[in-house]
Amino acid sequence: MLQKGDSTIIIGAGIIGLSIGISLLESNPQKKVYIYEKEDSLGVHASGRNSGVIHAGFYYSPDSLKAKFCVDGNKELRKMCNLAGLPIKEVGKVVVSKNDEEDIRLQELYRRGIENGVELELLDSKFLSRIEPAAQTNEQFLFSPNTAIASPSHVIAFMHKEFLRLGGALVRSKNVTLSLYGDEVLAIIDGERVSPGMIVNAAGTGALNLAKSVGVGQEYINVPFKGVYRVSTGDAPALKRLIYPVPHPVNPFLGAHLTLTLDGRIKIGPTALPVLGGERYDLISKMRASEVLESLKGMYAIATGREHNLFEILKEDFPKNYTRNLINEVASLVPTIKTIKKWQKLPPGIRAQLVNASSGKLEQDFIVKRDRNVVHVLNAVSPGWTCSIPFARWIVDKNLQ
Repeated sequence: MLQKGDSTIIIGAGIIGLSIGISLLESNPQKKVYIYEKEDSLGVHASGRNSGVIHAGFYYSPDSLKAKFCVDGNKELRKMCNLAGLPIKEVGKVVVSKNDEEDIRLQELYRRGIENGVELELLDSKFLSRIEPAAQTNEQFLFSPNTAIASPSHVIAFMHKEFLRLGGALVRSKNVTLSLYGDEVLAIIDGERVSPGMIVNAAGTGALNLAKSVGVGQEYINVPFKGVYRVSTGDAPALKRLIYPVPHPVNPFLGAHLTLTLDGRIKIGPTALPVLGGERYDLISKMRASEVLESLKGMYAIATGREHNLFEILKEDFPKNYTRNLINEVASLVPTIKTIKKWQKLPPGIRAQLVNASSGKLEQDFIVKRDRNVVHVLNAVSPGWTCSIPFARWIVDKNLQ
């Protein structure tokens, strides 16, 4: 058995794994920290496929971890991009309503945002033309000036360099598993048992399976949800801001919306459909029987639980796989979107969405579990990359000091 003494092994070099590695080395420069990534490139999965939106923090319940970290995460990620010269646009965002019922939900979002410490305005519809002329709303809208867009790939590359500069080591193309050995959990790397001081499981869609292999997280099922965006490829109406609908009151998705790329093109989407595997990006992706079974079990739990309506989710989002339907959906926010004739599919992203096995509830907050010498990051869903820097610092302070 290879002994690594007081070292820390982090499984997964996504935005969460890199942030934890950086935070750990900043707090303890003498620490030996190793990140193992199963792919030969960084940002292949969720971290590199997210929308690039730096969220402001008004969606989340004030007692949640998301609310705790999103406002500071927004400030720190924007600051990092600006100081490091990484691509970023401070575009702001409007949330518009379709009817009086959604105006009431807008008011609740505003209340949450103010309680969370977000810079946010609830404005009369007559002011919308000044802030985003292309959008339309019912009686009110929200304006978030601090929502921004950045490049996930540039952020990941910068954080990788920063981690190495601080003395960390990152090893690619290594598939790490976990195994119980008495009261300790070992990392199995290329068939060799490694006994570090601590292990951080930040493996994204694979995190729950790793946790369950050592007896943690049995109360959850992972149901991966795939999101697909389209991007304009021809002439398009100019948008000043990101434009979002009022989110569904129960389901943990923000609805089809309009965002911008760093070069000014318009993105619409995403879909939010359950898929049979954490890396099931298309029909030819390899299927694993265990993942298929897990996804089906999770969908059954959602369908038979009282928290959500799986049929409603499928009915609402499946048609959005077709560009025409997706355009019709967002046309209620920006009518001129129908003038764009050329759209291109972007690579899809998959979020690792945990479901409570007994209740069928889609877990909407971050879930972190410490057991023995392992910290399991199990549900770092959106706004995971916005929150990543203070979230990682919290994990280190709470579990790794």
